[in-house]
Amino acid sequence: MARQMVNLKDHTNIALVYFVLAAVLGCVLRFFRVFDIPITYKYIVHSHSHVALLGWVYLALTTLLYKLYLSKSNVHKKYAKVFWFTQLTLVGMLLTFPFQGYAVFSIVFSTLFLFASYWFSWFFFKNVPVEYHQKQSLKCAKAAIIYLVISSIGPWALGGIMNTLGGDSIWYRLAIYFYLHFLYNGWMIMALLAVFLYILEKQQIVMPQRSFKRFFWGLNLGIVLSFFLSTLFSHPSVVYFIFGGLGAVLQLCAFYILWRFLVDIKLNFKSLFSTFHQNLLKIIGVLWVIKMILQALSSIPYFADLAVTYLDFTIGYLHWTFLGVVTVSLFIFLDYFKLVHLNKKAFYLYFFGFVLTEGLIFYKGVAGWYGFTLLENYYGALAIASASILLSLIYIVVRGIKHTKLVGDI
Repeated sequence: MARQMVNLKDHTNIALVYFVLAAVLGCVLRFFRVFDIPITYKYIVHSHSHVALLGWVYLALTTLLYKLYLSKSNVHKKYAKVFWFTQLTLVGMLLTFPFQGYAVFSIVFSTLFLFASYWFSWFFFKNVPVEYHQKQSLKCAKAAIIYLVISSIGPWALGGIMNTLGGDSIWYRLAIYFYLHFLYNGWMIMALLAVFLYILEKQQIVMPQRSFKRFFWGLNLGIVLSFFLSTLFSHPSVVYFIFGGLGAVLQLCAFYILWRFLVDIKLNFKSLFSTFHQNLLKIIGVLWVIKMILQALSSIPYFADLAVTYLDFTIGYLHWTFLGVVTVSLFIFLDYFKLVHLNKKAFYLYFFGFVLTEGLIFYKGVAGWYGFTLLENYYGALAIASASILLSLIYIVVRGIKHTKLVGDI
């Protein structure tokens, strides 16, 4: 077990290194507006997004799922093959996207990553011990993996769309939005909920079955229907707005069911988490509610047009989900299971950078909306805010690696 534990810490550190690299690429994009940097901007955007979503989040989530459900099974060597094949695809993307964007080699490696994710999905479903089969957390974990597989329909469709309809087609954007929607709202959110419910289950805290069914099916139906919000840029019929809005409302209702359950178990809940973790969970709750409110607003034609016209609102929303809801949740859970040592100062520096960058991104959207001029040093301020996120991540990684060496096999 000790050997497995150290291995998973190494896997977590590798995931964090990818996050650092994604942050470096993000800073390059920010400073591109400040200095003359000899890069192809679009290529770095592709690199940044792939390393962030597939390097950091995917690895962190799969590491958590392995630890929770598979680490006691005798599948360590088999999992190592899945893990290292995944690394081959990620390093390949990291070495190709910045220099050629979407071209032969980067497409090969990103396609191989899809096969790696299928391999992990099959591996997980096959090897989860019987003792977990009726657990509520596992139902969420399985749903998350199903969404991961479903999301891959988007990348597969892109090749055919490019060859037939071209990159300017509505279907090209729809394929990308399909991928991002089910990756963010399906795979990531459901996997994080699985980890959270697992922690509660280990302390014999279980949501009443009737409440869980309402929560689970309301959330999943909401995830599916809210995809229609990603189609509103094409100005479809009013039915799409209704479906998308219903999906957003269903997710809000599911969150309310979960919140009511947590209120009922408040005393037990506090005994599970440190004061620091409790504060972070409250932050996540606020971030998640705001995310869902923004999502619901986008079902209203006026706000849907705003998001399409001023892309900073869309970019801000995606970063709000990725850097806020998803990443802060990962920090808590990785620290809770002692896969990383989360330093408070480093986290608050990260959160400061997150809040500042989000404020500046949404400020630019509002400036475009109301037609006023940006602050003179806007891009410099945004670059510095992004640099603070990078510094915090470097600190977390260095402390994490040192902590792993000090703890050893304990």
